[in-house]
Amino acid sequence: MAVPAHVRIDKWLWAARFFKTRSLAVKACELGRILSNGQAAKPAREVRPGDRLRITNDGGTFEVTVLALSEARGPAAVAQALYQESEESKAARALVAEARKSMPVFEFEHEGRPSKRDRRQLSRLRGR
Repeated sequence: MAVPAHVRIDKWLWAARFFKTRSLAVKACELGRILSNGQAAKPAREVRPGDRLRITNDGGTFEVTVLALSEARGPAAVAQALYQESEESKAARALVAEARKSMPVFEFEHEGRPSKRDRRQLSRLRGR
């Protein structure tokens, strides 16, 4: 199979496994969560080897350099060979993950609707 010279950015993001579906990749582009060489990328924008992408998804913010192109989604090992993440990006994501782990977890004890006392506490908490 011939290697394409350029690929739509939504297809590449899906093939590189940043998003589970192409429609999620399209939505991220439309919401401005994908920057290609510093500019907001539309889903049909073409990506080429050497492009720098800033990708914001549920896993965090990735700053990657495109190494190879693919239109087909393959195994994770193949997908990781399509890009190289910068060291600053890896460090920033590790910091965010550590901060998330150290935050306290709040759990509700009650099932169903809150009681009058619970509503008062929530109102006090929200500053109302």
